[in-house]
Amino acid sequence: MTQTTALSADALAHLRDTRTLPVISVVAINLAVVLSKWATRRRTRLALGQLTQQQLNDVGLTPHVAYTESRRVFWRA
Repeated sequence: MTQTTALSADALAHLRDTRTLPVISVVAINLAVVLSKWATRRRTRLALGQLTQQQLNDVGLTPHVAYTESRRVFWRA
């Protein structure tokens, strides 16, 4: 069972008007998001380069397209 608490209008206005995180925290979070995206791209592109012809057919890619995508650097979307 969950419990909810109703906030007054003053409390909501205070939350809206205050910064919730210091700037360095926001920068660190944004950096973590970018690094996570890069790691995911690297991992998936490496895996794409190892797919068999049957697996490429299953996902609808030609070997040329798969090769081209797997050779892209991780920082390029």
